[in-house]
Amino acid sequence: MGVLSGVKIVEMVGMGPGPFCGMLLADLGADVIAVERPAEDAGGPRPWSICSRGKRSIVLDMKKPGAVDTFLDLIDGADVLIEGNRPGVMERLGIGPDVCLARRPSLVYGRMTGWGQYGPLSKAAAHDANYIALSGALWIATQPGQPPEAPPTILGDIAGGALYLTVGILAGILRARKDGTGQVIDAAMVDGSAHLLNLLVSFLPIEYDLSIANTRPGALGRHFDRTYVCSDGEWIVLQAMEPQFYTELIRRLGLDHDGRFAENQRQNPSVWGPLGEELAALFKTKTRAEWNELLEGTDTCFAPVLSMPEAAVHPHMVARDVYRTVDGVLQATAAPRFSATPSPELTSVPALGAHTTDILSELGHNDDRIESLRRSGALGSP
Repeated sequence: MGVLSGVKIVEMVGMGPGPFCGMLLADLGADVIAVERPAEDAGGPRPWSICSRGKRSIVLDMKKPGAVDTFLDLIDGADVLIEGNRPGVMERLGIGPDVCLARRPSLVYGRMTGWGQYGPLSKAAAHDANYIALSGALWIATQPGQPPEAPPTILGDIAGGALYLTVGILAGILRARKDGTGQVIDAAMVDGSAHLLNLLVSFLPIEYDLSIANTRPGALGRHFDRTYVCSDGEWIVLQAMEPQFYTELIRRLGLDHDGRFAENQRQNPSVWGPLGEELAALFKTKTRAEWNELLEGTDTCFAPVLSMPEAAVHPHMVARDVYRTVDGVLQATAAPRFSATPSPELTSVPALGAHTTDILSELGHNDDRIESLRRSGALGSP
């Protein structure tokens, strides 16, 4: 069930972006087999549990006899492999691209890293903030004079990483089904987060100098493009960029008779600061709920800043069934939506190795072979 029904993916479970990519593909109906490390090697509680939803779990200890051969058996029938190790790790295990593509020429071998498979930093440890700092994304997302910050994992790991790997995988599948050609996808978070800037940079007037902090899009000074705190300490955000939306905002705020807020002054940087201060004072006169009542659903480009639990019960999100609670865990449902092939319903996260025996049986392993792998420790502690 789902638009990717019939697509088989083997995921070498690693850090968050790889499992997120696998979850997205499973959400769309792909059969994703998550190859997981034994519990004793995972270094604590099972990570990324929501990202394991919709997958089948098999445990393999790649250091034990028989595990590599079993992994390659999985590759025989797969369309895609996802891995998120540092460059060189898969090769040392004996399951690098050369080995896997020789065995399965049509395989799409998806590699998820922060710095990429090559380059001076390719083998250095880092995280989301490091990648988006180097790409320029963190700088352009930061208000002048403020510490550079961005939502953890979203901009680098997910937007610049997992989603770019997903696009690459889908494109690779299309090519492989056309002519049987498999290939390696080098998806790097530093690359993706840089690529994400293209739309924004294309809107900058040619006279903008990106080295001057106060010309940054989204800068605190632009009174029509920033967040404001309300009387109850909650926040709202405005982004009335176009003239007609700005005019509607000013009218609904009762400021349309004040010439300082006229539309022809909107792009005058000298007024951003003073007008921002006035709007800040104005928004502190009402609660978020009161401003929501006045502005939500209008052409003012307004929204309340909500936590996930608040978002889950917002009428628009409820109408679109964006959030659900499964096994006591609040999580977003599958996206995007398909008219002819709806995505599978959300299910419980499988226990570690829950499908090991079933998957091995599908590969043609009989009971004796499975027991042999279990005794060798290839399936975890015997």
